[in-house]
Amino acid sequence: MRILEIDEIKTVPYTPVSHPLIERVIGTVRRECLDQTLFFNERDLQKKLNQFQEYYNDSRGHSSVDWETPNEIALGMKRSKNLASIEKCSWKTFCNGLFQLPVLA
Repeated sequence: MRILEIDEIKTVPYTPVSHPLIERVIGTVRRECLDQTLFFNERDLQKKLNQFQEYYNDSRGHSSVDWETPNEIALGMKRSKNLASIEKCSWKTFCNGLFQLPVLA
């Protein structure tokens, strides 16, 4: 190897070699969606993944960014920090009832 000027890279066997952020997204999709969802064919799977993507980007708050959604961050929108009354709260379902989030009516 030294003769050919090839550097050896030692890695742990059977570990993912992808980017850690990509591995995190794959794990999230698997844990939060695929492990709890039945699908019958490729088209059904694609439809459910599209629903999860819409939920993940538009409605699911992320703790690492002060509970904002990826679309709010991308568009530069800020959530209002006003306190809500419990009487005006209802539930909105996503991904055919797999997820429920409280929303103001």
